[in-house]
Amino acid sequence: MTKQHANWSPYDNNGGTCVAIAGSDYCVIAADTRMSTGYSILSRDYSKIHKLADKAVLSSSGFQADVKALQKVLKSRHLIYQHQHNKQMSCPAMAQLLSNTLYFKRFFPYYAFNVLGGLDAEGKGCVFTYDAVGSYEKVGYSAQGSGSTLIMPFLDNQLKSPSPLLLPAQDSITPLSEAEAVDLVKTVFASATERDIYTGDKLEIMILKADGIKTELIDLRKD
Repeated sequence: MTKQHANWSPYDNNGGTCVAIAGSDYCVIAADTRMSTGYSILSRDYSKIHKLADKAVLSSSGFQADVKALQKVLKSRHLIYQHQHNKQMSCPAMAQLLSNTLYFKRFFPYYAFNVLGGLDAEGKGCVFTYDAVGSYEKVGYSAQGSGSTLIMPFLDNQLKSPSPLLLPAQDSITPLSEAEAVDLVKTVFASATERDIYTGDKLEIMILKADGIKTELIDLRKD
C-alpha cells in the first residue's frame, strides 16, 4: 500500500474583489466585505480596505492572514519614515515601499493581490496595481481579486486608458466626475456579485480627496 501524504498548504484564498478609480482630484477605492474559504463564508462584514497614510489607502484580496501581516509591516515602516522625515508618505512613495516589501518576500510571497489608491503631490488621483511579488504599474483604474476577471473588461470598455507606450506619456487619470466614478463602482460590483460566489454581502467605498476621506457602505447580494 502506497503511503499517503497530507496535502497541506500554507496559503488559502479568502476571495473578495477590490476596485480603484483615479480622477482629477479624487480617488475611489472599493471592496466587498465577504471573506470565504471554499464554499464556506467566514465573515460577511470583513473590511478589505486599510488606510496606510492620509493620502494612501490599500485594498487587498487573497489570503487575509498574509494581508494582515503585510499591513503590519507597512505600518511599522511608515512609522519609521515619519520619525525620520517628520511627515507622512506620499502615495507614490508608499507604492514603492509596497513593491519593495512584496519583492523582498518573493521566495515565500505574501499571497495578497493589492490595489493602492490615493492622491499624488499635485492632488491628482493615482492608482497602483500589483501582483503578489511586487511588480506594479501606475494606472487610471484597476481591479484585483476573485471578481477582477469579470470587472476589468467592463472597466476597459468604459474607461480605456491611453497606452503606456504612447509618447509623450499620457495622463492615466479617468475623465469621470466623482459621482460618475462612484456609480460605476456600484454597477460593476452589482454585476460581479451575480456571477462570483466569493463577492457579495456589502460594498465598502472610500473616496479620497484633498479635504479628507468619505466612506459609504451599501448592500450587495447575500447568497
